[in-house]
Amino acid sequence: MIRPADRDLPPGELLFDSPEFVTHLMRVAKLWHYVLIGRVLAFLTFAFLPGLAGFLDRPAQWLVMAAGLPCDVVLTVIGQAMRRPRPIASNRVRSLAMLCLGLIALGSLLSAAAMFAALAIPDGSAHFDSFTAIQIGSLLVAASAAAIVRPAFFAFAGATALGGAIGVASWPFAVAGLAFLGLLIVMMREDIRHQRRATRAARLSVSDQQRALNLMRDFERAGRGWFWETDRNGRLVYISPTVAARLGLPLSDLLGQPFTDIIRKRIGNDESEERTLGFSLSSRTPFKELTVQAAVPGEERWWSISGHPISNELGNFQGFRGSGTDLTDKKRSEREINQLARYDTLTGLANRRHITDLLERALKSHGGQPQPCALLLMDLDRFKAVNDTLGHPVGDQLLQQVAGRLTQIVGDKGQVGRLGGDEFQIVVPQMGQPEKLAGIANAIILSLAKPFAIEGEQVRIGSSIGIAVSEGQGVSASALVRNADLALYAAKDAGRGVYRFYADAMHNQASERKAIEDALRDALAKDELRLLYQPIVDVGSERISGFEALIRWHHGTEGLVSPSKFIPIAEESNLIVPIGEWIIRSACAAIAHIGPGYRVAVNVSPRQFANEKLPATIMSAVSAAGIRPEQLELEITEGVFLDESPENLAMFQKLKRTGVRLALDDFGTGYSALGYLKKAPFDKIKIDQSFVLGAADPSSMNAAIISSIVGLATALDMETTAEGVETHDDLSLIRGLGCSHVQGYIYGKPMELVEVLALLREGGGRAEARGYKSAREPRLTTFRTVQIGSGGYQYEAIIRNMSSRGALIEGLWNVPPGTSLTLEFGPDQSFEAEARWSVGNRVGVQFAVAVDTEALIGPRIAASARGRIRRAA
Repeated sequence: MIRPADRDLPPGELLFDSPEFVTHLMRVAKLWHYVLIGRVLAFLTFAFLPGLAGFLDRPAQWLVMAAGLPCDVVLTVIGQAMRRPRPIASNRVRSLAMLCLGLIALGSLLSAAAMFAALAIPDGSAHFDSFTAIQIGSLLVAASAAAIVRPAFFAFAGATALGGAIGVASWPFAVAGLAFLGLLIVMMREDIRHQRRATRAARLSVSDQQRALNLMRDFERAGRGWFWETDRNGRLVYISPTVAARLGLPLSDLLGQPFTDIIRKRIGNDESEERTLGFSLSSRTPFKELTVQAAVPGEERWWSISGHPISNELGNFQGFRGSGTDLTDKKRSEREINQLARYDTLTGLANRRHITDLLERALKSHGGQPQPCALLLMDLDRFKAVNDTLGHPVGDQLLQQVAGRLTQIVGDKGQVGRLGGDEFQIVVPQMGQPEKLAGIANAIILSLAKPFAIEGEQVRIGSSIGIAVSEGQGVSASALVRNADLALYAAKDAGRGVYRFYADAMHNQASERKAIEDALRDALAKDELRLLYQPIVDVGSERISGFEALIRWHHGTEGLVSPSKFIPIAEESNLIVPIGEWIIRSACAAIAHIGPGYRVAVNVSPRQFANEKLPATIMSAVSAAGIRPEQLELEITEGVFLDESPENLAMFQKLKRTGVRLALDDFGTGYSALGYLKKAPFDKIKIDQSFVLGAADPSSMNAAIISSIVGLATALDMETTAEGVETHDDLSLIRGLGCSHVQGYIYGKPMELVEVLALLREGGGRAEARGYKSAREPRLTTFRTVQIGSGGYQYEAIIRNMSSRGALIEGLWNVPPGTSLTLEFGPDQSFEAEARWSVGNRVGVQFAVAVDTEALIGPRIAASARGRIRRAA
C-alpha cells in the first residue's frame, strides 16, 4: 500500500527531511525508465504513425513533448544510479530528492501539454474538446484512486489499455495498447519482486530486532548492564527497568526526565568525569566508560556509562543511545585494595608507603614551597621479649593497643604510621617548636610506660623516640627520616625510655661510625689488629694461671682506636664473626708459645655464639695450634640468655664437648637469672669490675654482692675471677671474701706476647701485686650541677664528690667504661675525663690531668669539705 509521504512528520520538520518520503521518491526514480520508454513510444507514434497527421508540422506540440523527454532521461539516470549500494551524504540525498521531484513535475507537465494538444480533434466543436477533457480527467481521477492500492492500480491500467484496443477496433491502437499492457505487466512484476524482497527483508529485520530485544532483556535481567536512550533535548525516551527499580522510581516517572537527573552531583576532584559527560551531551560527541555516582537515595552506587549520538538517514541528530554497567562492587574492591596498599592491616595505621607520601606532602605547601614539619621515629623497648615469652598473638594485641594510645595522644596534630615490627613514625606538619614536640614525645613515653592488659597479663614495655625537624629549609623526606633515625639511635644509646632531637653532630657521629666500619673491614687484611694479654692470678698462690686476650686496633692514620669505639660497630655490622675467629686462632697460637701450664681467655659475643660454625672453628684452631682444648677459655656474656632457646642450650653442649672451658662474663650486670646456671655448663664466673671498684669503701654494698657471688660459685663448684682490681685494699678484700682469681692493674696491664713470655721467664710464673694501697685519695663531698659532653651530645648531671684525679657523677645511665667525657664547670672550665666504672645512674670518672678543686668549687666550700672529712676520720 502506498501511503502519503508526509504522514507523521515531526512538528517543524520539512517534507524532504522525512526518510519515508525520500525513500518512496527514490523508488519512483528507480522505476522511471518505464515511463521514459512509454513517452518515447508515444512521441514516435505521434510523429510517424498515421492518425495524427501534421504532428511534426506543429512545433508547439512536438518541441514541448521533446523538451519533456530530457527530464525523464535525467530522472532515469538518477534512479539507476541509486540502485548501486554506495553511501551518500545526507545533504546530497536531500538535494537529489528535491531534484527528482522537480524533474517529475516538469517532465509530466511538458509531456501532458503536448499529448493533450495532439489528442484534441480540431473540428471547431467546443463540446468535443470538453468531452475529451472529461474523459481524460476521469482517467486521471481513476488512476489516482487506484494508486492507493497497487494491485488495483495495475488492474485498472491493464483493463483500460485492453478495453481501448477492443473499443476502437483499430489495429494500430490495439498494437499500442498491447505494447503498453506488456510494459505495465513487466513493471508490475518487477515491483512485485521488489515488494517481496522488501517484505522478506522486513520480516528478517523484525526477527533480528526481536532476537536482539530478547538478548537485551536477558542481559538486563542478569544484571550485567543496562541501556538508555534520550531525545535530542537530553530527555530519557528509554531506560532499562532494572535502573528504575534501583533508583526506587516508577519507569514512567523517569521517561521524559533529563538523563543527568539520575546522576548525583559531586564536589571536589571527582567532578572531572561529570564535566566530561555534560560536555559530551551538549556537544553531541561520543563518550566511553565514564564513572559517575548514581542518585540512589541512601546508598552509594557507581556506574560506568558509555553513549554515542544517533541520527536519522539524513544525518540529523536525534539524541543519544548508550549502555551502563554497575561499578559499585568494583569500587568497593578498589577501596579495599587501596586500604591494604596504604594502611597496616594489623593496626589500621598508615603503612610505610602511605606515611612516606604524607611526609612528602607535609614538607611542601600547595604552591610547592617548603614548610615546617616534624618527624618522630619511635620503637618499643622490650617488645621482642614480649613476643618471645608470651607469643606473637599477644605481641599483635600489644601493637594494636600501642596504636590506639598513639592515635589518641597525637590526635589531629599529626598522622601516626607503622613502618613494620615495633617501629612507628609520626608526621606532625606545620610544627617546629621543640617545646611542643617534646610535650608530644613525653606524653607518648609516659603513656606507653603504663602497663597493658592483654589476656589477663600485665605487659610492660617502654619506648624511645628520635625527633627531626624541618623548619621550611627544603629538607627532603628521605633526609628527615635519616635524621630522625639518627636521633632514635641516640635515644637508645642514652639508655632508652627517652627522646632525643636530631643535631648535626649525630650525622657526624654516624659518618664516623660508617668510616670506622669501612676501615674495620680492611683492618684484618692490613694486619692492623693485634691481641694484648692481661694476667689472671690465683689469689691463694699468687701464681699466674692464665691471661685474658684483649683486642687492640692500630689504625693506619688514626692511631690506636679504643675497643669501646669499634667493638659495638663490629657487632652491629656482623664483622665480629670474622674478627672473633681471628681472635680465637691468634689466642690458640699464643697458648702454644706460652706453654702447657697456662690458659688464655677470649670473649665470645652473642653474634659469635649464635654462629653454628663456632664449634668447628674452635676445633680447627686448637688442632692447628697443637694445644689442649682446656687451655682455651671462652668468656660468654649474659646477653646470650635473652633467648633461652633449645638452640642456645644445644650450642653450650657442643662447645663443652670440644673440651674448652666456659666462663660467665660480667655476672650481675645484665639480665641475671639463676636458672641458666643449672642449664649452662660453666667452669667460672667473672665478677664485673663495677662491683670491685670501691668495694673496700665501708659505705659500699659491693662487698656483700661479691660475697654472694663467691658463695654461689663455690656451691656450684665454679671458679671466680674478680676483674678490675687496682689497689691493695681491693685485693685484700677480694682475698678475704674467698674469690679464687684476680685480674687487674695491680698484677699488670695488658701486654704484648713478647712481654708475657718475658714476665713468665723472669718471675717463674709468680705475680707480684703492685699499686696504691687505697683506691683513691680522699674526695671532697659536694653537690654541683655540670654539663657533660660525649659523642656530640650534651647532658646535665650532678657531681657528688671529687678529688684532683676523679669524681663521682650522678645522672648518667649505663655509661660504658672507657667512654671519653668532657666536664664543663663553667666558661673556660672544661676538663677531659674517662669513665672507669658505671652502676645505674652513677659513674666514676678519672680526669685526664689533675685539677685544682679549690678553683672549681671555691676555697670556702673546699675547706668546709676537708673539715668534714677530718671530723669523720
